[in-house]
Amino acid sequence: MNLKPFADSPFQIRISFHLLIAKLEEQAALNNGMRSAMAQEILHEIEPYPELREGITDTDQLVKHAAIIKRLTADIFPEALTLNEIKAITVPFQDVLFNQTQRLQNILAAAGSAFDINIRDFTEHQVYVSTCCIILNEFYGTSFNFSRPWFYDIPDARGIMKHYRILYNADFMDLIPAPGAPEITAADIELLRDNYHDPDLWKKYFPKNSWILKGFAIVSLFDATVENAVSALKGTLLCATYSNNLKDNILDVFRSIYKIPDMDIGFTSFNDAENTFSIATFNPNLKSYLLPDNVEEECFDAFCVNSLVKVVEEKAYFAVSDVSAFLLESPGNIMAQRFLAQGINSLILAPVIKNGHLLGIIELVSFRVGELNSINANQLEIVMPYITDTIDRQYSYMQNQIQALIQNEYTTIHPSVYWKFKKEAVKFIKYRGLKKDYALKEVTFQGVYPLYGQIDIKGSSETRNYSVQLDLKDQLTALIPLVEQLRATSNDPGLEQNIRNLQELVMDVQTSLRADTEQFIQNYLEMQLHPLLRDAGTDNAAIARYFEQADKNGDFHQHRRKYETTVALINEKMALLLDRAQAEAQAVFPHYYERFKTDGIEHNLYIGAAIAPSKKFDISYLYNLRLWQLQVLCEMELEHHFLKSSLPYPLDVTSLILAFSLPMSIRFRMDEKRFDVDGTYNARFEIVKKRIDKAFVKGTTDRLTAVGKITIVYSNHEEEAEYRNYIRFLQAKHLFDEEVEMLSIEDLQGVSGLKAVRVKILYNNSLPLRKFYSYAEMQQAAKNTVF
Repeated sequence: MNLKPFADSPFQIRISFHLLIAKLEEQAALNNGMRSAMAQEILHEIEPYPELREGITDTDQLVKHAAIIKRLTADIFPEALTLNEIKAITVPFQDVLFNQTQRLQNILAAAGSAFDINIRDFTEHQVYVSTCCIILNEFYGTSFNFSRPWFYDIPDARGIMKHYRILYNADFMDLIPAPGAPEITAADIELLRDNYHDPDLWKKYFPKNSWILKGFAIVSLFDATVENAVSALKGTLLCATYSNNLKDNILDVFRSIYKIPDMDIGFTSFNDAENTFSIATFNPNLKSYLLPDNVEEECFDAFCVNSLVKVVEEKAYFAVSDVSAFLLESPGNIMAQRFLAQGINSLILAPVIKNGHLLGIIELVSFRVGELNSINANQLEIVMPYITDTIDRQYSYMQNQIQALIQNEYTTIHPSVYWKFKKEAVKFIKYRGLKKDYALKEVTFQGVYPLYGQIDIKGSSETRNYSVQLDLKDQLTALIPLVEQLRATSNDPGLEQNIRNLQELVMDVQTSLRADTEQFIQNYLEMQLHPLLRDAGTDNAAIARYFEQADKNGDFHQHRRKYETTVALINEKMALLLDRAQAEAQAVFPHYYERFKTDGIEHNLYIGAAIAPSKKFDISYLYNLRLWQLQVLCEMELEHHFLKSSLPYPLDVTSLILAFSLPMSIRFRMDEKRFDVDGTYNARFEIVKKRIDKAFVKGTTDRLTAVGKITIVYSNHEEEAEYRNYIRFLQAKHLFDEEVEMLSIEDLQGVSGLKAVRVKILYNNSLPLRKFYSYAEMQQAAKNTVF
């Protein structure tokens, strides 16, 4: 018998059968037949045990009187139902069960001696307050509703967790205030009503042992495993994410429903546009048994025709109770072969359908024959609606992520200006709903200040040309002996000329490389020489090795790959750093931001009241962004300084900023899907951007940009003074060297009079910059005469 000490409560517990005995006495007094005689007999039998009426406080006595208690309660615990009903005598909210039916005893025995029964998710505080509420409702006329579903979670002999709903019958219980029990006033009840979570308050008005509970309750359990599993599944699916726990939680639910402790679950996504299956796109942690090795496959390759029609076209469950027998009936069936290879002997495939579209297939699998079949496949009906809604929600979430990714990576609709595009889209949709015409307006922002900067890979063109020269020289040199071999075994007079051509090309690529040299040589090889080599036969080991090396991943492209890897590493590192720093800058004041990868990284910034009309714009935000931009380029230079030694080619970078103090207008060009300056005067800014990085210092042959230095191009004295202040501040922070170069720039086509300030970066820091100083900090430093 499963007896436990009573939990802390305001009750003095006295297990008593006085109310049941009183009913028997009434029946015996009628003296009118068999039932009266039976009642008299039972009363006679219990007469030697007055404690049954007065109350038992020692659980050992319950064990001692088990037989007479069973006799006394025979009417409410009929022997004929003992293998059907799950019942016992108890006290509400206490984990004490006696006079158990045989079925309850069997359930607890299967759980094992180590199992300790407890009401699920029911704390001591909840027990205490619930018992107090019983008293308030019974004695003080309140109507506190503290009821909720209570469950016992009990494993069966196979370890499958079963869930039993608890129902109490308290008809045979009396509540009696003990001597000295505090009086409860209406004000006290209001105070308690508003302070559920204050245990000391509840114990003040209902001290321990201040009330007497005399009698007993009947607890009835019913197996609510399936209903509980569905409820748990809904909770699990509501918070479904990219995690392994999702599968584990869902699997526990299905194992409870199907009563198969080691069954497993898989999921395969379906793309109806391409008629393909793939692993779960919304959660790659979900295994696919249909595609054990492949990420994507056409559905006809994975299924036999009958299976395909039933699952994909008819959208019905497909069950196989014996995979081996199914394979014998359909020899060569790919699906059956795959399942059998994974040890699966019975399975159910359930289509996940939303609005008539197949989203994917749930795979329930068992390693034993017959456990999953066409009959128990119908148990999925109770859970599939929740699974379908969740998977549809996950797909919608994924589509939103895709849209956001496309917007971030493939278009220039930056989050800072998204609100204006959304405003136009809302208008368009609204008018379309009213069946009215609406022409989308151009998205423009007026009165914004531009900032432009770049970090350029120095010598990238020369390095690429050099890598091409090395690769072509190796390839051409390797070709000459192969063609000489062909000439020795052939009478083709053209081979002699091809050898001379190759020798001349080897000389050409070692001297200089014209713009079309690489393409010319590749066309010559593909059209003239490669067909000759292929005709010579693939059995020739030297020719086969040549074609391996001529592949994009072969040795004849190794120097070009080194160059491309170098540029990619620099660009990725610089872009990542710039994007990460942008998040911090956006938090100060929203502004438009875009960057481009070329042989280096360029970026455009536009800031002004029009970008964020809900915020108050001040010119200090522009100054803050300019100071931030200067520091970011410093950090990018420092990052490259530490990265350079690990690059395949140790290429240098140069940095440049273009200062422009006048506000301008920008307009989104629908044809190019990007922002551009608006107006003829503002076009001068774009012209300078395109030409400035190739400019020279006036009167010299020196390029304006230089390795290890940041160059700031400006056109008036105010801009010079502003950036000189930034430089002095960052010199005080040991980011720049003391020497500052003031330069004039050669006249560009259509642009003249530009000047520049160039300052050397200090690389003596062991780590790149991690803190960005604000314009306010610079002003404060100026007041304190730090620089």
